Amino acid sequence: MTQSTDDRLRIQAAQRDPARFGELYEEHFYRVYAYILRRVRDRHGAEDLTADVFREALAGIGKFEWRGVPFAAWLLRIASRRVADHFQRSGREAGNPAGEAEQPDTTEIERHAMLFQLVERLPEAQFRVIHMRFVEQKSIREIAQELERSEGAVKQLQLRAIENLRAQMEGAHG
Repeated sequence: MTQSTDDRLRIQAAQRDPARFGELYEEHFYRVYAYILRRVRDRHGAEDLTADVFREALAGIGKFEWRGVPFAAWLLRIASRRVADHFQRSGREAGNPAGEAEQPDTTEIERHAMLFQLVERLPEAQFRVIHMRFVEQKSIREIAQELERSEGAVKQLQLRAIENLRAQMEGAHG
């Protein structure tokens, strides 16, 4: 079954039963979140806007018409509008003087989505270090204290995780 056929079947199921929307949410969450986070550069704001995108998508799923375009494109259009609204409300133009929403760079979004998924598949110790370091933005010292490991051990875990991710990303693209 192709991705577009799979998307179409899940969309139809969600249109009949909104409880099935969760499958679409699970599949597309990271892609939408990465797109928004890249633009607003604020984790909490990106989380709120991502939630807004999926609320709007769930509310409008009944009106969605399949035209062969990936479902993600529809979600990213909603996300683009939400980001534009966010900047209008906050009075910031964030490097976009015309105040226009940028069009999604799907290649970059796909890379971010893949990276999020690969991080989740890391061995537990590597995942924890990467999450604490880059999501929670803790220092090596703070992580070492929390995990009761030496700073050198934390640095090694971080290095192995990054090398692991790099190898998997290169393998997926090459």
